[in-house]
Amino acid sequence: MKQVRFGVIGLGMMGRAFASAVTAWAELLYPPSRPVIRAVCSRSLDPEVVRWFQTNHPSLETVTADWREVLADPDVDAVYCAVPNHLHREVYTAAIEAGKHLMGEKPFGIDREANSRILASAAAYPDRFVRCCSQWFFYPGMQRIGRLIEDGELGRIIEVETGFLHSSDLDPHKPINWKRRVEENGRYGCMGDLGMHVCALPFRAGWRPANVRALLADIVRERPDGSGNTVPCTTWDNATLLCETVPADGGAPFPMTVRTHRIAPGETNTLYLSVLGTRASARFTTRAPDQLQLLRYTGGAQSWQTVEVKHDVVFPTVTAPIFESGHFDAFLQMWAAFLDELEAGHRRSRFSGCVTPEETELSHRLFTAALISQAEGGVAEV
Repeated sequence: MKQVRFGVIGLGMMGRAFASAVTAWAELLYPPSRPVIRAVCSRSLDPEVVRWFQTNHPSLETVTADWREVLADPDVDAVYCAVPNHLHREVYTAAIEAGKHLMGEKPFGIDREANSRILASAAAYPDRFVRCCSQWFFYPGMQRIGRLIEDGELGRIIEVETGFLHSSDLDPHKPINWKRRVEENGRYGCMGDLGMHVCALPFRAGWRPANVRALLADIVRERPDGSGNTVPCTTWDNATLLCETVPADGGAPFPMTVRTHRIAPGETNTLYLSVLGTRASARFTTRAPDQLQLLRYTGGAQSWQTVEVKHDVVFPTVTAPIFESGHFDAFLQMWAAFLDELEAGHRRSRFSGCVTPEETELSHRLFTAALISQAEGGVAEV
């Protein structure tokens, strides 16, 4: 089987999650190729983390604190970059220009200008395969909604609600990190952190926000810095966006509500999507990851039914469809999609591919408009 040699830049939670997926590659029955980790990079090079990579990845040869060494390595075919937002522009464009395929973390640039520079590099080197990491719409329930959309089963869209909620920032004593500093996270705040996850499926469906009324909340304004001091939090904690949305097929506009909340009491890490249509409606939440709520309207009584979607995945696995599916399964499916499209040159179906650079550009347009709406207290064009 062909191997794709990866460099991992950024060894935090997401870098290690990718490395875990690589060790579980045998779970896929018919993988298009096999990823191997050739090089890793982190500014800190925590000895425990490095030891973990070396123990689990005998293919690892280069360990460095300088990401340029990874990009200069001729034995690295592709890179996964999981670095803070303010580094996206420099590292992503350098990776593309160095001849590497790229999977980059969202939001794909700290702001719209940075995103434009990254997309310009990708356009200048069309032989580089460039995608954005967002695993959530590889849940079987989300994929089932995608198929309903693709097959035209929903009818005219009435309304869409989508969001990502968690509550870890509810604790005001939680020490500050880079996601609470505008210099590193950017002015989007929680939108840049969570927004691509909730926008991925609507954007792939061809639903384009035309304008937005945003309500952004700065709830915890100071946090301890871990050194005995209290410092300002300079990013938005919660965002609620009401969008007038236009379908790409020329249908009638409809409202779409997008929520990205880092302070949502009672939530741990919940993504949800609700799509109401004139012929069918569907709801999914990661609170019940193996289920889909479905309502088909043919006249007469209207009732929601629970569909057990279980492990109905795009890329077949050793785990049979009768078992439950979880976050790691979605993450593995995303990486299978990346390598499958890299090898084949096309995705298997409309919703089976990773987030594209063009979809990240639309998210930047939406989040930039949301900042304008919040500042002006009105509706902003996207």
